[in-house]
Amino acid sequence: MTNRQYTLSGSFTLSGKGLHTGLQLTVTFKPAPEDYGYKIQRIDLAGQPVIEATAENVIETTRGTVLGKNGVRVGTIEHAMAALYALGVDNVHIEVNGPELPILDGSAEIYVRNIRQVGIQRQNRSKNFYVINHKMEFKDEETGSCITLLPDEKFSITVMIDFDSHFISSQFATLDDMAYFEKEIAPARTFVFVREIEPLLTAGLIKGGDLDNAIVIYERKIDQQNLDKLCELTGTERHNADELGYLQHKPLVWKNEPARHKLLDIIGDMALIGKPLKGRIIATRPGHTINNKFARMMRKETRKHEVQAPIYDPNKPALIDNNRIRELLPHRYPMQLVDKILEIKDNYIVGLKNVTTDEPFFVGHFPAEPVMPGVLQVEALAQAGGLLVLSTIDDPESWSTYFLKIDDVKFRQKVVPGDTLLFRVSLITPIRHGIATMQGYAFVGENCVMEATFTAQITRNK
Repeated sequence: MTNRQYTLSGSFTLSGKGLHTGLQLTVTFKPAPEDYGYKIQRIDLAGQPVIEATAENVIETTRGTVLGKNGVRVGTIEHAMAALYALGVDNVHIEVNGPELPILDGSAEIYVRNIRQVGIQRQNRSKNFYVINHKMEFKDEETGSCITLLPDEKFSITVMIDFDSHFISSQFATLDDMAYFEKEIAPARTFVFVREIEPLLTAGLIKGGDLDNAIVIYERKIDQQNLDKLCELTGTERHNADELGYLQHKPLVWKNEPARHKLLDIIGDMALIGKPLKGRIIATRPGHTINNKFARMMRKETRKHEVQAPIYDPNKPALIDNNRIRELLPHRYPMQLVDKILEIKDNYIVGLKNVTTDEPFFVGHFPAEPVMPGVLQVEALAQAGGLLVLSTIDDPESWSTYFLKIDDVKFRQKVVPGDTLLFRVSLITPIRHGIATMQGYAFVGENCVMEATFTAQITRNK
């Protein structure tokens, strides 16, 4: 997996009953263009309305996540969202012919299997990660639920659950690497206590629940007549009221399968943030309600920091130092405006300039209030972009890059002596015929101080 966006390589269709409605439903997953995200279309309604799968559009969290917009709803989305997110799929169009996605076997395993079968397609745009740089926490004092986010190099998650039950009084599950989701988390099924079934049925829910799509936990004895009534309402075989335990047809895959399913649900609800996270989640007594509140908070946070600054570790050696930059670029003092390169990937570069008080341009710009000229900030971005382009060539010393066009330049904050200026420049499209179009951002600390889009041409030196 790279830092590019992904969509499906083809379409697939699944059919089954809805957990809460009991309706026979069909859902189709289709490829979608870059920056599309996840969108769900109700093809059974007039006008075939589309709902964006984002945290703000969640209208209900009772035994599942329900999206709603302009009176249109679609529920039981969390297992599909978890499978897409975990397998790195960013852009998908989903069509369903009813008010919820089918429950299938109560896990994400069938979704994962079908995504694997059709495959995923790399796209040109960068995957827009949101990096957790400091501890964040959300608590629900009423329920005791808590979700904590900590900095980490990748996405990982630990879940702890606690129920007043002999069978699952306390459990935890951990996923340290998304590569293990398919085998360790995806097959974990949803679960329900027998004591919860009657209230859920009274609320008009779980009409499609059965012993094939849920773990059913019978841990508090009720009289035989009431148990027979519940079995009749749910269409399951009669059970001896004296025999406590698990009632589902398929035995537990793991002893902590309920905790693993809670972890699966969190991933599905976090997918509604709209950006993949790099950070560690620690969730205590999670549920769809707190998951959604946390996802909404994260949506606000990501909008506040729409473009994040690269992480700069001054102890880490330069990937390309000042001497090598002079070998690659024709610029010399006072026009060499990149001191070192910190990171290069297939489609972006991170560079740095230390802005010192003795920069020659401060003599006249301005003597009483030194400010780095905006045009030189753009030039510094372009030099970093030039190094990105040159990194794709076998003999970079024989080539140079030149500006063709600059667009959408915005200056957001002054750059002054003492600032450490970080650059992140990304290719917007692949390099074709020696032409590269790039998006560049400059940061001081966590603040974006300027941005620009520019096009450059690479030419062989004479």
